[in-house]
Amino acid sequence: MTQAARQESAVGEISTLLGRGSEFEGKLTFEGTVRIDGVLKGEVFSEDVLIVGEGARVEAEIDVGAIIIQGTVIGNIRAKRSIEVLAPGRVNGDVTTPSLQIEKGVIFEGRSFMESFHTTDKPKSTGPTKAPPKPDAKGDSTGPKPVK
Repeated sequence: MTQAARQESAVGEISTLLGRGSEFEGKLTFEGTVRIDGVLKGEVFSEDVLIVGEGARVEAEIDVGAIIIQGTVIGNIRAKRSIEVLAPGRVNGDVTTPSLQIEKGVIFEGRSFMESFHTTDKPKSTGPTKAPPKPDAKGDSTGPKPVK
C-alpha cells in the first residue's frame, strides 16, 4: 500500500477534491475530508481533515481539525488535532497544534506552537485586581503619604 493510500484510509473517504489544474480563490468551509491537488488562495475553515497533495499550492490562513501536507502551504495553520508534513512538503508560516509531525526532507520556515485545544476554559476573573503599592523614593511601599 502506498503512503498516499495509507493516509487516505486513515482519514476516511475523501468527500471533495480540488484536482490538478484547478484554481480556487476565496473562503472554503467544508465537512468531511477535502483533498487539494490544485491551487487555493484565501481562507480554509473546518473541524475536519484537509489534505494538501503533492504538487498543490495553498496560500491561505488555515483553521482545521487536522491537516496532512505533501504540497506547498504559505500561511499560518491552526489545527485542533494534528498537523502532518510529509516529504516533499513545504510550509512557510506559523503552525499551532497539539500534535505536530514533520518528516525528513520537508522544508519548514516558521514557528511552531504546541497547545491543547481541549483546555480552553480559562479561570474567570472575579473582578478588578488591585495593584500592589509602588515604593516611594525612600523605598517605603506603604503607599502615598498624607500631605501636612
